[in-house]
Amino acid sequence: MASSQPVSGADAEPPSPVDDYTPTFYVGHHESKRPLPVTDFVLRQAQDVGYDMLTSPITSPHFHSRVLTLISTYLSELSDIGSSDNATHSIPPAPIIPPLNPVDTPLTPGDTVSQIIAYSSPWIDLCSPDPLIANISRQVLNIEIAYASFCGVGNIVIPGPRAYSSGSTDNDGLIQYARAIQEALNIGSYLQMAIHIPMYGNEEAKEMIGDLRPFARDQGSETAHGKGNKEIDLYETWDAWNLIRSVCKYSARLSVALALPRQLPVESLQSRWFAEPLRLLSFTPSTFLKNKGGHPVLSKGHQSLISRYMRLKQPPWLLLCDVGPVPGLNDPNQLTPTADGFPSPSVVVDASRSVSPTPAEAAEQSQKPKPKSKDFAAHLVYIRYLQRNQPTRTALEKFGSGYQDYLQAPLQPLTDNLESVTYEVFEKDPVKYDWYERAIVQALTDWSDQHKPTSSPTGAVVIAVAGSGRGPLVTRALKASEITGVAVEMWAVEKNPNAYVLLQRHNEEDWGRVVNVVKSDMRAWKGPIRSTTGPIGQAITTSSSAPASPYGKVDIIVSELLGSFADNELSPECLDGVQHVLAPQYGISIPSSYTAHLTPILAPRLFADISHRAITDDTATETPYVVMLHAIDYLAAAVPDHPRIQQAWEFVHPLPSSTLAIAEARRGGGVSGGGGGSMSGGDGANEHNTRSAKLKFVCKDRGVVSGLAGYFEAVLYDGGETGIVELSTRPDTIDAKSKDMISWFPIFFPLKNALYFPDDSELEVSIWRQTDDRKVWYEWLVEAFVMVGPGKRMRLGMSEMGSSRKVGCLM
Repeated sequence: MASSQPVSGADAEPPSPVDDYTPTFYVGHHESKRPLPVTDFVLRQAQDVGYDMLTSPITSPHFHSRVLTLISTYLSELSDIGSSDNATHSIPPAPIIPPLNPVDTPLTPGDTVSQIIAYSSPWIDLCSPDPLIANISRQVLNIEIAYASFCGVGNIVIPGPRAYSSGSTDNDGLIQYARAIQEALNIGSYLQMAIHIPMYGNEEAKEMIGDLRPFARDQGSETAHGKGNKEIDLYETWDAWNLIRSVCKYSARLSVALALPRQLPVESLQSRWFAEPLRLLSFTPSTFLKNKGGHPVLSKGHQSLISRYMRLKQPPWLLLCDVGPVPGLNDPNQLTPTADGFPSPSVVVDASRSVSPTPAEAAEQSQKPKPKSKDFAAHLVYIRYLQRNQPTRTALEKFGSGYQDYLQAPLQPLTDNLESVTYEVFEKDPVKYDWYERAIVQALTDWSDQHKPTSSPTGAVVIAVAGSGRGPLVTRALKASEITGVAVEMWAVEKNPNAYVLLQRHNEEDWGRVVNVVKSDMRAWKGPIRSTTGPIGQAITTSSSAPASPYGKVDIIVSELLGSFADNELSPECLDGVQHVLAPQYGISIPSSYTAHLTPILAPRLFADISHRAITDDTATETPYVVMLHAIDYLAAAVPDHPRIQQAWEFVHPLPSSTLAIAEARRGGGVSGGGGGSMSGGDGANEHNTRSAKLKFVCKDRGVVSGLAGYFEAVLYDGGETGIVELSTRPDTIDAKSKDMISWFPIFFPLKNALYFPDDSELEVSIWRQTDDRKVWYEWLVEAFVMVGPGKRMRLGMSEMGSSRKVGCLM
């Protein structure tokens, strides 16, 4: 059973115009020194040009001047005290910035603010080693946050930390910055805050009039960090961001405004940022290239990055920074039509001055070439061009739309009866049932070619679909019989009383009454009834009062009991329970084997979501979730003997009869089963289905383990020379084995606390499949090591042991 499906009817019909929609790009305009307040008119002018939003500073140059004056006055007082002969004078406390006045801010509450992105002041320095500058900077930020929140602003961008070095021995400035952001989150309790940081590399300090940095009295640490030709650490900015959001406890209101450089970094770093909560992608003129016509364009790498990032469940906004003014606002000659026909602001100003141009001035102006609007919005025009030319979505993207990174608890197929709509979603898969049909066709062909005996008195191959659901595998088995010309005796076994009704209807209306429909748990089914009076196509229940008859065997058992981690929905236990009806010498199972696979991942969104759930649900951090993993980063590198995704264990069917005999002897706790019992409780009857694995992953780049991603591979049928039919959900093998299959989403084993590791580390994953004969659960743990010498490692840390026992799958 494919547990990874949404529990509502996700649409997987043939593509419609809606399926091939063009992604919406929300594009904003940012000017570092915006000359006009963002009024309703200015906003509408920008929207008419093609922008969706504008940025606005929270405070004005007047406020900036007030702060500088306050600092200067305070420093003068300190200087006077220092030069005084009276050594008893104490140092006065840092000054307090007075409340805002109307002249201190261009913002005011109103409808316009909902379409404004507020920008906090770039001239503050929250990382400053000078307590005075750090204190004043915090005050400025807090004042701006509080006022923006009061005005109803929804989003604010905060310039990232300056002159930091996350790996240095002196990173007090970065910790200081992170604490200030945490404080700001508490002040603006409804604000979404984005930290504006470059994709890689510390930006050199830009000369800024009125910057607070020159006022710092001890710049030794700053100089050490900000100067010199140190080698660029590609992951330093990500490291800084990780520290900030960790201090802020993965707040859902904290995100990244990522500044894209002209030269993109390595693919691994692009993938790392893809996993983070991106609110904005910002572009400056230097990000763009010029084409032959002199127009701004982006490199192929940038185009691919945008296409990938815009596939996120919550795609980032695009912010064009300092690409020129909004057309029509600053140039009286550059008139851009607006929705209400208002002229540009400069024309309004000129009209108040009285005079029309003289004939000579008019003639001179008419001869001047008038710039076109698109010349001043060339970057915007190009971004809109990219929007119209986005690649179409894949089949998986269409099917899983809206379910990216959406956590779902696995099904309990043995204790819960599924609804029809859930079965319907499973049946939408364009690949899975085709592959099952191929496997049955190949099995029947080999059966006929090898002249194997059958379990039917008529010579037909007996096929039982164990867990038939609404019957898709029954239909495929009948079709396989038709394709091969091999006669089959068909049995459909289903415990769900509601699905049983539908199976009988299918038998009457679609299958020509050739199917024996049985209502029973497959483990309680005794096999085909060999009655001389029972017609083919009868409906049978295990409580039937019909006279006792000998039970026959089944040649091929077909099942779709696999979960996202192969065995997490008790396929081994179910197939063990029905194996007694399988022909002992020639009987085969489809699937014949399956393997579980793991890899450590960074998944900040999932980690934050689970941490939030854990406030009210004590099992949230110990539940293996089915989830369409999307905004994640694979942490392991592919090296010899240690691939990025590794096999944990395997199950093979049918089991040797001796194994089942031992399990049966243990059942009930009898002496014949031995005195040890199960290590996890129970009698040990299901001990043969426990598993454990210890896997080592090599990580080149530093990162944080949020949890483990689980996948599976299955062999439906292996015909040797005639070929093998396989399924896979592993991202590195799915295209080769079952391309476009959408029946299963991966499984996610979360860590209670994220585990950080540095560059060139090794991660060891330990995982166990446990049982007490009543349920099955998993336990998992991750350790981080670093090499400290030839053949010698040092453990850096380890996660808490995760255990899903409380939410285990009931047998």
